[in-house]
Order: sequence, then structure tokens, then C-alpha cells
Amino acid sequence: MIRAYDKKVHPREFHEGDLVLKRILPIQKDFRGKWMPNWEGPYVAFSREALILTEMDDRNLPNLMNSDSVKRYFT
Repeated sequence: MIRAYDKKVHPREFHEGDLVLKRILPIQKDFRGKWMPNWEGPYVAFSREALILTEMDDRNLPNLMNSDSVKRYFT
């Protein structure tokens, strides 16, 4: 069972300066339904483990983010 889990799970590693998108939490009920965006950003990752995200104009977001709630942003 452990091997089946380990096949599917790939740890996400982010480095300082990487651009990431943040999941919009909690999922809000909106009149747009499934057309509502699920991600917002891009943000700059400022730390490696528990991510500190900063906006492009160097303002820090108030909460730390887990790597499960962000994904890499490709330009």
C-alpha cells in the first residue's frame, strides 16, 4: 500500500524567487459556478518549507502557505 501511494505522490520543491500561483481558499460559492477561477497570482516564493509569498511589488501576504496550496507558474 505504501508503494502505491509513493508512486502517485511527488514532493513539490520551490526555491526562493520562483513564481507560483496560490489556490483560492476556501472555495467560495459564486454565481459563476465552475467558471470561477481557482488560482490567483503570480506570487514570488520567499522561503522554501512553509512558503512565504510576496506580491510583485514586495508586499508579503499575511499567512504562510503549504506547498499543497500552490503550484509553479510558468511564463
